[in-house]
Amino acid sequence: MCKSSAPGFKTLGIMITYILVFIFSFTGNSVVVFVVSCMKSGRASTDIYLMNLAIADLAFCLTLPFWAVYAHYGWIFGDALCKILSGLQEVSAYCGVFLLACISIDRYFAIVHAKRSLSSRNILIKVVCGVAWLVSAVLALPVAMQRQSIPGGQNDEKICYENLTGESNSHWGVTVLILRHTMGFFIPLAIMAVCYGCTIVKLLHARNQQKHKAMRVILAVVLAFILCWLPFNVSVLIDALIKSESLPVETCEAWYTVEKMLSVTQVLAFTHCMVNPVLYAFIGQKFRNQLLSVLYKHGVISKKIHQAYRKGSVNSGGSLRSRNTSVTV
Repeated sequence: MCKSSAPGFKTLGIMITYILVFIFSFTGNSVVVFVVSCMKSGRASTDIYLMNLAIADLAFCLTLPFWAVYAHYGWIFGDALCKILSGLQEVSAYCGVFLLACISIDRYFAIVHAKRSLSSRNILIKVVCGVAWLVSAVLALPVAMQRQSIPGGQNDEKICYENLTGESNSHWGVTVLILRHTMGFFIPLAIMAVCYGCTIVKLLHARNQQKHKAMRVILAVVLAFILCWLPFNVSVLIDALIKSESLPVETCEAWYTVEKMLSVTQVLAFTHCMVNPVLYAFIGQKFRNQLLSVLYKHGVISKKIHQAYRKGSVNSGGSLRSRNTSVTV
C-alpha cells in the first residue's frame, strides 16, 4: 500500500515559497483594492472586474500560510478547516479565472469593436461578478465535501485529502472533477485565447504608438495564465484518475512521481495570485496615475514627484487611450 505523499520529498522550500507568495500577493492585491476603491469617478467596467479579481486573489492568498505549514508539517488543523480552506481556495481560484475571462471579453469589445466600456452600466457588471462568485461556489462545493483530514503522510502525518475512491465504481467523482476543471479552466482559457487573439490581430493593423506595448501586455497575460495553471490542472486530472483507480499505476515510485509533480505544479499555480497585480494593474498607465494620486493625497510622496509623473502620463497619449482605458491594458 503506497502512502499518499512521497517519502523523502523536500518540503521546506515549498513552505518558504508559499510564505513569500502570501506576503507579496497580500501587499499587491491590497494596494489594488485600495486604489480602485478610491476611484470616485472614471471607473471603467474592467476596473470593477479588477477589484473583484484582487479580492479573489486576497482570499486565495489568505489560505497560503495554512498550506505552507501543511507542506512541511502535515495537516494539523483538523477536518473542519481542511474542508473550509479547501473550499475557499477553490472558490477564489475559479472566480479569478472567470474574471480573467470577463476582462478578456471587455478588452475585446473595447479595442476590436471600439465600444465604450460599460462604466455607465456598473450594476450589470456587478451582476456578472456576482454570477462568477456564485458559479465558483457551486464548482467548489464538491471539494469542500470530499476533502478529509486522514492519516497517510510521511511518519503517519495527517493529510488534507480529496477522497475519490469511494465512488470508483461509477467514476462519478472523476466525472465531476473533470467537469469542474473543464468549466473552471479550459473553457475560460479558450475564451481568453479567442478574445485576445482577435485583439492582437486588431492591434497589428492599428496605427498607434502604443500598440506594441499593448500586445506585450496581452501576450504576458495569456502566457502567465497558461504557464501557471495549465501544468497544475493537467497534474490534478492525472492524480484524480489514479486515486479513483481509473488510471492504474504499476509501482509506488510512479505514484510518488505524480505526487511530486502535483506539488511542484501547485506551487507554480499558486504564484499566479502574486502575478495578477503586476499584469493587470501596475503596468497600466491609469492605475499608476491613480496610485500616485492616492500616495500624494496621503502625503507619502511630494507634489513635485506627483506632477512630474502626471506630466509624463499626459505626454504619452495615443488613440487607444480613450475613455475605454482601464487599469489593465
